[in-house]
Amino acid sequence: MTDTEQEKSSRMSLDQRETLCGKVSRQLRHFKWRDIFTWQLLKTLLMGQGLSALICGTAVTSQFLASVYHLDLPMLQSFINYILLFLSYTIALLFRTGDGNILQILKKKWWKYILLGLADVEANYAVVKAYQYTTLTSVQLLDCFIIPVLMVLSWFFLKARYRIIHYVAVCVCLAGVGAMVGADLLAGRDQGSTSNILLGDGLVILSATLYAVSNVCQEYTVKNQSRVEFLGMLGLFGTLISGIQLAALEHVQLASIQWTWQIAVLLSGFALCMYTLYSCMPVVMKLTSATAVNLSLLTADLFSLFCGLFLFQYPFSGLYIVSLVVIIVGFIMFNAVPTPNPSPESVSGDGGYDNQAAEFDEEGRVDVSSEHQEKEKGETDSRGRKQPSENRECVVISSAEL
Repeated sequence: MTDTEQEKSSRMSLDQRETLCGKVSRQLRHFKWRDIFTWQLLKTLLMGQGLSALICGTAVTSQFLASVYHLDLPMLQSFINYILLFLSYTIALLFRTGDGNILQILKKKWWKYILLGLADVEANYAVVKAYQYTTLTSVQLLDCFIIPVLMVLSWFFLKARYRIIHYVAVCVCLAGVGAMVGADLLAGRDQGSTSNILLGDGLVILSATLYAVSNVCQEYTVKNQSRVEFLGMLGLFGTLISGIQLAALEHVQLASIQWTWQIAVLLSGFALCMYTLYSCMPVVMKLTSATAVNLSLLTADLFSLFCGLFLFQYPFSGLYIVSLVVIIVGFIMFNAVPTPNPSPESVSGDGGYDNQAAEFDEEGRVDVSSEHQEKEKGETDSRGRKQPSENRECVVISSAEL
């Protein structure tokens, strides 16, 4: 090859690199960042971290009760929460008419809500009992088992369809949890018992699985029925099941409590945080999905650690900040890309998707599905009216095929 040909070849490769760089820079310049970092995403992020702060409140009050006042009554604490749900939401169902009345709900779905209440009560109890047999590190790591279980259950029962970016986002969030656990190990905070690690780890996995079942049922109910129905029936059967379990397992400890105003305040604080958490979680879940909500709740342990720095003199580690940032980045990645749901029965009434980012995905695909829309607009029923529901379903199906 002559020098002239080499110069031409090098000039062509340079031009190609410049063209490639120009394309990339041009795409970045014209990329609509507002389609990702929207007000809906910010609102979802803030509401999810608010739920994490409520879980932090329950953890701090429980830690005070256990370490300072030697009061370890998980069923009593859960029973108070279910009583509050019963007094507010179950009674509200009594005054409803039609299919929303509590008698009509019990007539059709009583056995389903019994199973739901049992799963929720035992999930709360199993994770607390696990601390008696295994370490804090094992609980924090194995508790993340709820994420893959949720994704599997959502895939089969809610017909959710995930993309590669969603799996990457979950891995990013789990990496953030790994950084938090690593910081705990370096700081020597591997608390808990090692009396029966296998039993303790099994209880954590059981708790995560039951939580996943409860969350999937919750997402389906709040998107297809109502939030009041879910919380009302959970308050009814949760009160019955937790009350029976409290009388059977903790009646001796309950009778021996030396009541003080400090214990009453801590129990009230725990019940208030738990009641607010149960009341607000369906709202966030209707905006996003059960998987997205639980990804945001991964920061709850970090908030508890930050409180422990001041209340229990925990040692600080820079990995805690890294973990918080990584989990939030993973949460944004998961919610920035829509998870279309082709099943009309299990979608929400707000847009037919698991999260609000799907609105922008639908806007970007209007051109692709315009032919289907024009075809459906021309179809009418026997009375001469248009059929908007079929048109909407066609848009979702064509988007999923793309």
